[in-house]
Amino acid sequence: MDGPLNRPRNTFTGVTMGGESVAVAAPSFDEAVGARTAKIGIIGLGYAGLPLATGFAGAGFEVLGIDLDPDRVAAVNAGRSYLTDLSDSDLAALDGRVSAVTTYDRVGEAAAFIICVPTPLSKTRTPDLSYVVAAVESVAKRLVPGQLVILQSTTVPGTTDELVVSTLERASGGTVGRDFYVGYAPERVDPANTAGWNLHTTPKLVSGVTEECARRTALLFEQVCETVIPCGSTRVAELAKLYENTFRQVNIALANELALMCQRLGVSAWEVIDAAATKPFGFLAHYPGPGLGGDCIPVVPHFLSYRLRECGYQTRMIDAAHEINTAMPEFVVDLVTRALNDRGMAVRDARILLCGVAYKPNVSDLRESPALVIFEQLQRRGAQIAYSDPHVASVTVGDYVYGSTPWEAAIVRSADVVVMLTPHDEFLAAPHWESATTVVDTRNVVASGEGVYRL
Repeated sequence: MDGPLNRPRNTFTGVTMGGESVAVAAPSFDEAVGARTAKIGIIGLGYAGLPLATGFAGAGFEVLGIDLDPDRVAAVNAGRSYLTDLSDSDLAALDGRVSAVTTYDRVGEAAAFIICVPTPLSKTRTPDLSYVVAAVESVAKRLVPGQLVILQSTTVPGTTDELVVSTLERASGGTVGRDFYVGYAPERVDPANTAGWNLHTTPKLVSGVTEECARRTALLFEQVCETVIPCGSTRVAELAKLYENTFRQVNIALANELALMCQRLGVSAWEVIDAAATKPFGFLAHYPGPGLGGDCIPVVPHFLSYRLRECGYQTRMIDAAHEINTAMPEFVVDLVTRALNDRGMAVRDARILLCGVAYKPNVSDLRESPALVIFEQLQRRGAQIAYSDPHVASVTVGDYVYGSTPWEAAIVRSADVVVMLTPHDEFLAAPHWESATTVVDTRNVVASGEGVYRL
């Protein structure tokens, strides 16, 4: 077989015995992993990639990170964290075992590469796999014999078997399962909840294109994860990730629809859910909110519906859940309008303070945040808007850049309406909304009382 993989494997020369240079067997993959001499490559140092890199480094591995963002690379090499769940001291404790570069020139140094690049949706809800394609093609050009390539990015079912393998085989001239190895192990990170569920404690799904691919993938993650769960195929692992997030999307949509129904029935949705949750079996509580945010729950289900459309099937429940969840920001705006109307005021020129613009508590992540949709809709209606978020210094809405307002009682008193969107711990620790005349509470954290409007 011709190609870059057609050369002796698992040996190195240069050891002199009795004056002669002899070939000596290099450590096997298993031996190198067990001895922590295998270098691990992480492609993409974002919310999933950097914690993974620090996890392997913390277990004693040398880690090479690749990210095209020079600011991220500079921060990692300087020991500065840009993530909520990692501190500078966390990086310093790794004793330099994580280094980062902006090019793929050093791909050949790693025994295994884990691809953690983004897979966003287009405006038409079509999965964008361009980052995965670019990463795989870059690795393929430099692939060396015996390397393990693992895709962790959320993706369309069939991506690992079809896109990753075909690209690597075409570029290298090698064969998967013999000359190199390919696995899929989906990310399950829950930002801002790493004290309970993190890389080590969250069960890790793993899979491989061949049995040996799966075995090597499992072996690698067993070094950093307490529980590793093999899946029968890469498609099963890919679908499991999509189904996990779709389960959340659909159930949150049901809770949101309950909130809409309860508004018309004059009943508290929160009381209904809490009452139902007393059943010790057959019920799992989900709660309403201003909409879905982040890069998983509002995005991932569309990977499944997109793939199924190609198969001639319409995912009706996913589509209905999307419609309900994406309508929630408008419902919140209507609730703000009603709260002002009850005081004889209009939205135009009303002073509205939004509490939290990140998509979930205690993070700075703005991806798909419903708060930004609410912000923009109120802005269009002529409101005078300010926001307070201890984790987000500034946001751009429309043509304007807004800076975060301090969370202080005096500022709260000056607002006509305070809208609780993201209940950061800082808000809960200092409940200044008690100074407000009118509060719209989308998260059930404000005590009931006069002037409090709740989903």
